[in-house]
Amino acid sequence: MLHHTTYRHSNSSQWVTFIHGAGGSSTIWYKQIREFKKQYNVLLLDLRGHGESRGQIFDAFNQKYTFEQIANDVIEVLDHLQIKQSHFVGVSLGTIIIRQIAEMRPQLVSSMIMGGAIMKMNIRARFLMKLGNIFKSVVPYLWLYRFFAFVIMPKRNHRESRSLFVEEAKKLYQKEFQKWFRLTAEINPLLRFFRSEDIHIPTLYIMGEEDHMFLPAVKKVVADHGQSWLKIVEDCGHVVNVEEPVTFNQFSLQFLNNQ
Repeated sequence: MLHHTTYRHSNSSQWVTFIHGAGGSSTIWYKQIREFKKQYNVLLLDLRGHGESRGQIFDAFNQKYTFEQIANDVIEVLDHLQIKQSHFVGVSLGTIIIRQIAEMRPQLVSSMIMGGAIMKMNIRARFLMKLGNIFKSVVPYLWLYRFFAFVIMPKRNHRESRSLFVEEAKKLYQKEFQKWFRLTAEINPLLRFFRSEDIHIPTLYIMGEEDHMFLPAVKKVVADHGQSWLKIVEDCGHVVNVEEPVTFNQFSLQFLNNQ
């Protein structure tokens, strides 16, 4: 089972589950925990191969990860804790996992908050994925990760986010990185399906104004789907919860309180 941490609220029955992105860990939510646990029960998870879940054995005889498997890892923890329903907060690739959970167990998802959401891989992103697939077996994964982090978060004000994710990525194993990277093979058809299907769950997208790789697709999704809202944070890149935590927390808690 995934490593997880809970913060229980004495008066609230509502849960908020945080899902980090690839190469990160639950530590990226350190600027959110204090504010959220004032009002809600909080569940933090380290996805397989990440953080304190690193070294655990998952599907030992299966060399390929799928988004369905990873979503099931998260669902297993919620079932273990007897959490019948939760709000979900995710960032980057974590938003895809949340959307997959909502597809598999919609009754489990009260609402979704998607920071730096990935809803479409544009031409630049697809080129990066192809480049990574070519070199992932011959180049140290940390070189690739640093390169990808710089392309996605290139500006000076993105430095903290880049550094945080690179430091967390150092804890991955090369083979683990390769397994996660192979997920990109199924990303495009999955995202195409997510864009076409309105799941009718209240969803708040919080995107950085400078997240040029992923913001345009999110704008289109919000325009096409009901019960979806978009907040754009000025002078901010991909990892909004780290770069602009006060604004991220304010938008998120206001949204949750309205649910």
